[in-house]
Amino acid sequence: MATFGFHASHEQISPGRLLKDVQLAEKAGFDAAMCSDHIEPWSASQGHSGFAWSWLGAALATTSLRFGVVTAPGQRYHPTIIAHASATLADMFPGRFWLAPGSGENMNEHVTGDPWPPKEVRQQRLEECVEIIRRLHAGEEVTHHGVVTVQQAKLWDVPEIKPLLIAPAVSVDTARRSAAWADGLVTVNQPAEKLQEMLAAYRDNGGRGKAVLQVHLSWAEREEEAVAIALDQWHSNVFSPPVIWDLPTAAHFDGVSAAVGEEQIRKVVNVSADTAQHAAWLQEYVDLGFDELYLHFVGQHQEPFINTFAERVLPQLRGSKSAGARSPLTVDQEVSP
Repeated sequence: MATFGFHASHEQISPGRLLKDVQLAEKAGFDAAMCSDHIEPWSASQGHSGFAWSWLGAALATTSLRFGVVTAPGQRYHPTIIAHASATLADMFPGRFWLAPGSGENMNEHVTGDPWPPKEVRQQRLEECVEIIRRLHAGEEVTHHGVVTVQQAKLWDVPEIKPLLIAPAVSVDTARRSAAWADGLVTVNQPAEKLQEMLAAYRDNGGRGKAVLQVHLSWAEREEEAVAIALDQWHSNVFSPPVIWDLPTAAHFDGVSAAVGEEQIRKVVNVSADTAQHAAWLQEYVDLGFDELYLHFVGQHQEPFINTFAERVLPQLRGSKSAGARSPLTVDQEVSP
């Protein structure tokens, strides 16, 4: 049976509130959770960007869920820092943590003041970082001179269960190339034909492990409200690479997305007031071959989404009207284990 997880959006929700949201999601019946590591939101209307690594420690300690994080070693973070942080979490919470190291986005990395490299250089940098992280997780002392420099680095606490390194990809080429090093693949909802091509490119080139999909969705009791939520919160996320890689700030994203309308937003967000339609969309992704789906409700108020999908959507996907359903909860209820 597929895993149905909760995506915790640091760009949209304050860390304290988001911690309560993910605790609520566990109580409601979600299986796992993931997040992205940002220092800048995609839009001023999103308005948040907590530090994912601090938050992950608290979230892992106060739930029993598995967690993943999409991050970018190489510029804002030296790979030894990512290796150190991930090894510590994996040691404290064995088998419950994975990370998805990617080549990054200028919006998060420009803060160092270093030039933003072209894609090929970023890809080479990522692959060097992955090798460095794996060697450090294995307990080696690492010295490396390439795009990245490491001098006599060693982790003194290495986890017995190594965290999986899942490849984040939004293009077929990246999925194909990452098959050489990754323990799995994670992407976002796109047209079925594109997702099939990505999965095939990864698997046909030796890609192993689980296939993970982050699903952007907007739901409300009324269709027009669901559309309004998506437009307000996700209008700046309708662009394909290289735009999403290269723009430096939320203000730039807001500038290029000022005229985004309903037709564009529906291409990147599954928008519907009908929970049966959402269940059908999610089932289609499972049928394509995805093992884990992380549901990202693009609104900022998560409680109605969590309770409604726990009651009406997850049971359909799990084949039972009662499986996974819970009584409605509120974020003010006690949800710590």
